[in-house]
Amino acid sequence: MIRKLLLVLLCAAGVSAHAALDPAQVRRLAADDSADKVAAIRQLTRTADPDAARVLQAMADDALYVASDRALIITGEQAFDAATGAAVAMPAEPEAVTVNNRLRGELANALAALKLFDADPAVRRASAQALQASADAGMAPLLARALDREGVAGIRALLTVAHAQATLGDADPAIRLAAVKALADTASPAIRSLLQPLTDKAGEADDTVRYAAIEAVKAIDGRLAVAENLGRVFSGLSLGSILLLAALGLAITYGVMGVINMAHGELLMVGAYAAYGVQSLFRAYAPGFIDWYLPAAIPVAFFAAAAVGVVMERTVIRWLYGRTLETLLATWGISLVLIQAARVAFGAQNVEVANPAWMSGGIEVMPNLMLPWNRIVIIGFALFVLFLVWVLMNRTRLGMFVRAVTQNRAMAGCVGVPTARIDTLAFALGAGIAGLGGVALSQISNVGPDMGQGYIVDSFMVVVVGGVGQLAGAVWAALGLGIFSKLLEGWAGAVIAKITILVAIIVFIQKRPQGIFALKGRFVE
Repeated sequence: MIRKLLLVLLCAAGVSAHAALDPAQVRRLAADDSADKVAAIRQLTRTADPDAARVLQAMADDALYVASDRALIITGEQAFDAATGAAVAMPAEPEAVTVNNRLRGELANALAALKLFDADPAVRRASAQALQASADAGMAPLLARALDREGVAGIRALLTVAHAQATLGDADPAIRLAAVKALADTASPAIRSLLQPLTDKAGEADDTVRYAAIEAVKAIDGRLAVAENLGRVFSGLSLGSILLLAALGLAITYGVMGVINMAHGELLMVGAYAAYGVQSLFRAYAPGFIDWYLPAAIPVAFFAAAAVGVVMERTVIRWLYGRTLETLLATWGISLVLIQAARVAFGAQNVEVANPAWMSGGIEVMPNLMLPWNRIVIIGFALFVLFLVWVLMNRTRLGMFVRAVTQNRAMAGCVGVPTARIDTLAFALGAGIAGLGGVALSQISNVGPDMGQGYIVDSFMVVVVGGVGQLAGAVWAALGLGIFSKLLEGWAGAVIAKITILVAIIVFIQKRPQGIFALKGRFVE
């Protein structure tokens, strides 16, 4: 209905605003042969006339008809002469102009090209971007006119690339050479594919153009490699952020109690399922606010994981302090119990935790480099949690007690620190932080009973490499492990990358067993 109203307004405006189009030229849009229709569309496009956009839009909307050898635009009960835009009597039996898929693609390109002359820079920019993948030789004159008139530097750059694409098949070698040189400054895989055939003598007979195409492909390959590596680094930062959230809690519990908690990965799972539960409640009772389920899930996940941690510490772990092997076996058994509990409660299959609308999409840094919003938010969230943990550990009484117990449990107890209570609170805090990591992980990974198994070993490696009880060491180790993992995966594959990192960590621990940052206190021998 809105499109029909717009067509009526455009037709009415076309009566006085512009000179009429050639009726014979418009009539060719109703030719029997699709090739003739394509030629007519391109001919109208080259006029850069706003009335041409009106007619072509009507054709795209299936509102173009023919009656008495005249092209008409019919919307509802109104009919207009397509060439002049003047209102005419409704014909008895108008014949619709047939538009197939080929013509629809041609119309889309033509309408985008005509928008290059719009007064709004945003419309021109969108049109220039749309033509990046569809510019052909027939559009070259129109693109040249638009380029001459364009005064905005960013839009001129887009038009330059589109014009170069359109003239890449020109018969004049000088024009082809100029097009190749213009495209050499891009970093698009699509442009590289266009230039690749020109690097062979069968695709380009002129030596000068061919050598320029070879150099252009090399330059584009270099930029694509840089963008690919930047993408890996960003993915590594995202992975490192998850490892950091998992390792922060582990560093606190391992540093305070010396407990090797093999169930720490399942605390991530508890946080992820808490996010799923909150999402389900929002869908059932507040569907209008579903995009805000994630902020509500953060405190729920923290306290749910913290509660599980308190139960673990009170019922099992506190009776095994100082018995490392028994603690490891007990927590491994607890992890199996938690996994089975998740299967009973939620099923063995993965559950869906959707990204909110405000975390969808991303930022296009380069043609082959997109930074997703969900990963950007996760990195920011990890830094925020890190800041809160730092404040807690360095600016609160609880943090002072935790640091005291970490450095010298016996002396801390002698001066009145309630070590048993600190153990429980520290374990709850570490478990809660792991729950927050589960919320973040739910936005980029599948949520299932076994999801925590893949992170427990990496989390321990972060703690050991960074230094027991050291927040700064955990940060450096988590981000370093994440970045190097993704870089090595891109170059050598996931299995070789895992083996290489494990060997490197073993060598590092042999040379520096205290980790990146040594802890001052009872662990120093």
